[in-house]
Formats: sequence, structure tokens, C-alpha cells
Amino acid sequence: MTRVQNRRARVRGGELDDCLRACAVHSGKLVGSIDRRRVELAEQLRKLLVVWGTTSTGTPAPAPAGATALLKRAVKGAAAPSAGLGNELLDALLAVANKALECGYDDELNLALVISDTVLAQRKNSRAGWRLRARLLEALGEEKEAVEAYERYLALTEDDGFGVRARIAGLRAAQDKERELLSLLRRQCPRAEQFTRGPATDTWAEGLAAHAVGDWQAAEPRLVGALLSLAAEDAPATDRQELLSQYLDLRTAENTGSGDLPALTEAIALYAEQRRMRMRGPVEDPTVGGVQWISLGEFRNRIAGKSVCLIANSGRVGASSMGAEIDAYDLVVRFNSYRIEPKHTGSRTDLHATIHKHGFNWEKPVDTRLVFGGVSGDWKHSLRNRLVPGAQTYLGDESLRWPVRNIGKLGTDVWSGIPTTGFNMLYLLDFLDVSPTLDLIGFDFYESGAYRVQEAMKLAITSVHEYTSEKAWVMQRGQSVTDMRISLR
Repeated sequence: MTRVQNRRARVRGGELDDCLRACAVHSGKLVGSIDRRRVELAEQLRKLLVVWGTTSTGTPAPAPAGATALLKRAVKGAAAPSAGLGNELLDALLAVANKALECGYDDELNLALVISDTVLAQRKNSRAGWRLRARLLEALGEEKEAVEAYERYLALTEDDGFGVRARIAGLRAAQDKERELLSLLRRQCPRAEQFTRGPATDTWAEGLAAHAVGDWQAAEPRLVGALLSLAAEDAPATDRQELLSQYLDLRTAENTGSGDLPALTEAIALYAEQRRMRMRGPVEDPTVGGVQWISLGEFRNRIAGKSVCLIANSGRVGASSMGAEIDAYDLVVRFNSYRIEPKHTGSRTDLHATIHKHGFNWEKPVDTRLVFGGVSGDWKHSLRNRLVPGAQTYLGDESLRWPVRNIGKLGTDVWSGIPTTGFNMLYLLDFLDVSPTLDLIGFDFYESGAYRVQEAMKLAITSVHEYTSEKAWVMQRGQSVTDMRISLR
């Protein structure tokens, strides 16, 4: 029985009302928690309870009083039955599950599993539901099932904005490298074969006991034998990875300065490779298709003297009929998960500005791609994992990574919110001040809703940005303002 099957034997999923009551009960468990992740989960649970109250009674349930009342009723089994899994309730459940998955604790993973089972029981073709299932299975170490769930997700969508194909490729490549590593350990420690038949946990414990008394000759074959047994049993990848790491740590300490160094180095190299594959997938083209990196100064020279328009991903643009006007600018800048409908949006994209966390439109050919990110390591990780070789001629280097913070030097004491992709791009162009025309098309700061590629339409308009402050900054500098166009130059 797999770990997921064991969990399902303990928790019940599939019935919507049972799932909602489980969420309500879990909300009560989080009262008073000081763990940041659980506090964030508690907030999503509160929102879910309010939505549940609205959909089950047909009238708005005030918060937080409504949520508190529903919690008490749910614990007693008296909450009103749900009216079915509508879109609002589905989104609220998925938000809870995603936060539960981020927590990573057993109780929260159980809750995420209940929600996953329920969503897919109610909506068998839910793309978000299958992606949630895949991420949950991966967190539980059930990589084969995770790959199957990821493939179900891909079969239901045309836009792989979350890098799922790369994730699948990474998991499969990691499994191959892990098998290669275990074959190497089998050859390096032939005596391990006699310790592959008993329970792996017992054999591992015997190996640790032998090591504790200084008998590495007895310890190593038992430790390697246990590792081989776990692989044969198809134990969760998380368990296998933890014990592989422990074994290599012990072996390194035992063999410092010995003649075993070349063999140890070979094993560690394979271990590192399969770990890297799980983190970010294989890199088919280390040169990223021969892309030309550009710095702040080089970017300035490329845009100097050209008219520039920045196109919002707003509902207002989607009904604008401004396509011809947009295409008449020298440079057309679009953002993140932009959507093209030539009559309204224009057809050209010269510069794609995107946050590093999502992969929407990275495969679309553009002259220049600027990828923004606040943490250098995460930014580099995303570039290596998400960039599509040949999809861009020029790529912004680290001098263009985070314009508002790194170029404008606006720290959190001055600008507390996380700057949006659009504001980072606009701030950069305003700072350089080399464009005779700098126009914003359709920027209403989401008053008219989002207009994105279909797969991104479900993404929430996040609350971590200061849209009000960004709007005020723009309007202070606007020299001409109409319903569709804000001109800064």
C-alpha cells in the first residue's frame, strides 16, 4: 500500500459536504497558531467558510462572524448542505489546498488530499485539480503517480504556463540518474546484496548501529542493502532521498583522505545530478539558444529614440479595437500571460516582460525578454528552467532583474508592496527617459478585470501589490489621460 493509499484509509475525500466540514474543523485547529504558513492557511480557510455560507444559504455570510458561526455548526455537524461545487467554491477550495500544501505538515497534507479527491470527484476534468493532485503526490514522494497526474493536466490544457512539461522531464531524468547511482553503489559494495532481502528499515537500523560502534565494514553493506531494498519496494522518493543523503554523509566522514575518494566522488556526482534534476529539470541547451545578454546600458541604447507602448492585460484592452494603433508604435511591450487578438490588442510583441514565477508565453518569439524577480537565486533558477532556446534574441541580465528596487533604490521603507511586472517595466523606461513617446494602453489597474491567455484566467489578482500606489505614481506623471491611453511623454 502506498503512502497516499495509507492516508486515504485514514481520511475521507470525495464527498463535498464532508470535505467542507473537514476544512471547518481544521480551521479550528489553527486558532492561535504563530506559524506563518498556518496563519496564511487559516485566512484561506476563513474565506472558504464565508463562501460556503453564501453558497449553502443563498445569502452573504458576513466575516469573520459568519465564518465563526459556520465553524461551530460544522463541528456539530449542523452546517447547511452545499449547493454543489460552483466556480467560487472551487476556487476557494483550491486556495486552501495550495496553502495546505505549502505548510507541508502531515495534517495539512491530509487536508490537501481530501480536497484533491473531492475536487476531482466533482470535476474530473479540472485542470487546477489535476495540477494540485500532481504537486501533492510529488510532495508525498509518489513520483510515478505524480507524473501521471501532471500528464492528465497537460492533456487538458494548451498553455503550459507552470512549466509542467519541464517538471515531468526533470522527474523522469532524476529517476534514471537515481537508478544509475544505485547500480554504482551495488558495484562498489558487492556485499550489500546479502542484505537486500529483509525489511529495509531493520537493515538500515542495523547498519547505523554498526557505524555507531565504529565498524564501517559491517555498516556499509547493510546501509547500501537497505537503499537497494527501498528502491525495489518503490518506497516514496522523499524517503529514498533522505537515506541516500545520510549514507553519503557517513561514507564521506569515514573515507576522508582514503583511497576511496575517486569512487566516492563518482557517487556524490550522481547524487547531486539526480537532486538537481528534481529541482529544475534537464537543460537541453546550456547556452539558452545562443541568446545575447544585455545590460542596463545596452538596453537603453536599443530603445533610445523609439516610441513605446505598454499594453495592459485588462478587459478594457480586450474590447478596444485599437490593434492597428498599437502595432504602429516602434516598440510594443506586453506582460506575463498576455493574450493576442489582433483587432483589439495588435499582433506584434517586441518586448515581453514577465515575472520569473510563471512560464506563460515564454515560448512566444520576441526580440527582447526581460524577466523580473526579487531574489537572485530564484531568478537564476527560473531562467535556467523556463527559458525556451531560440524564443528571444536578447535577454536582460541581472542589472535589469528588479528595476524598482535595484535601479530605483526604492526599499520597502519607501515602497512596501511588491512592485508588479508592469510597474517594474514602466519605472525602468521612465528612469532611462530616452523614449519620445511612452504610452500606457488600457491600464485601469484591473478595474475592468483580467484579459489573459485562457490558462491564466484563473490566477487570482494578488493582494501583495500596491495597485493604488502604482496608479497614483502613474497619474502624477501622466501628461495626457484618456479612457484608453495614459501618455507619460
